[in-house]
Amino acid sequence: MELRHLRYFTALAERLNFTHAAEKVHVTQSTLSHQIKQLEEEVGHRLFDRVGKRVVMTEAGETLLPAVTKALHEIDEGIRTLKGSARQLSGMVRIGATHTFNISLIPACLATFLTNNPSVRVTVEELSAAEIEERIEGDTLDIGIAYRPLDLRDLWFEPLYNEEMVLAVGPEHPFAHRKRIRVVELHRQSLVLLPREFSTRQMLDGCLQSVGAEPVVVAETNTIAAMLSLVRRMEIAAIVSEQAVSEMRDLCIVALESPTPMRTPGILWKREGERAAAVRSFAAIVRRAVSNAKLKRPRE
Repeated sequence: MELRHLRYFTALAERLNFTHAAEKVHVTQSTLSHQIKQLEEEVGHRLFDRVGKRVVMTEAGETLLPAVTKALHEIDEGIRTLKGSARQLSGMVRIGATHTFNISLIPACLATFLTNNPSVRVTVEELSAAEIEERIEGDTLDIGIAYRPLDLRDLWFEPLYNEEMVLAVGPEHPFAHRKRIRVVELHRQSLVLLPREFSTRQMLDGCLQSVGAEPVVVAETNTIAAMLSLVRRMEIAAIVSEQAVSEMRDLCIVALESPTPMRTPGILWKREGERAAAVRSFAAIVRRAVSNAKLKRPRE
C-alpha cells in the first residue's frame, strides 16, 4: 500500500464519481479505478460499489475513511512543517510551564528556538498545572509543559518521559547521608508538601497510604521554591521531582523506593484546532532536548 492509494481513496470518497475524482488527483479514470482495486485487494474488502451509474461507499469504506483522512492530514501537516523549517518562522508562541520545567528545560529549549527564529515573539509564564490547563482551554496559551493531568477534558497530552520523585533534605537531616530509603520510613517524619488539591500531592498521599506511612505534614505550600527554602532552614524533608533539584548543591537528595513515586511530564495542547508552525517547532525542540538528555521514555 502506498500513499497515493490513500489519496485516491479519499478523492473518490469525496466525489463518489470516478471521472471527477480522477480529475482532482490528476490521473486518468482507468488509472484511478486500477489503484482503487489494488487498495481493495490490499485491505481485503470492497470499499466502493457501483449502483447503476452511481458510486456508493461500502460499510468497510465508511469504516476506513476517518482513519485515512486523519492520517493524510497529519502527513500533510508534517510536510508543511518541514518545508517551513527551511525559512525563518514568525508569529507568537505563548508557553506555560510549571516551576520544575522552568528551571532548566524551558530556558534551554527557548535559547535554541530563539537562535533559530529571532523574529518569533515568545512569552513564558510559570503557572500551576491547573492554571496551564485552564489557559490552554481558554486559548490564552498555545502550549504547556507540565505533568499528566488527572482529567484531560479538551486537552491532548503527549508524554515525554517518566520521572522519579525524590526526598530533599538539608545536610543536618538524619536522612542526609542515606542513598535511598523506603517510603514506609517516612512514617511520623516531618514533611512539607504541596496542598491536597494538587495532583502530585494526591499521588503522593496514595503512595504513602499504600504502605501505611503517616508522615507529619508540618506545612503545605503551592510552590517548590518555598518548599525547598523551608527544607534549608528546618530539619524537615520535601518530596519533589528530580528536575526540581538537579542543579542544587546545598541539599541532599535521597532516592525513594518500595514504591518509587513517579510522574510523567509532557506537552499539553488543545485537542482541536490547527497548531501554528512556530508552536510545532518549539515542541520539536522540547522533544529533542528530552531525547538528548536520555530521560526515561514512558511505556506505550
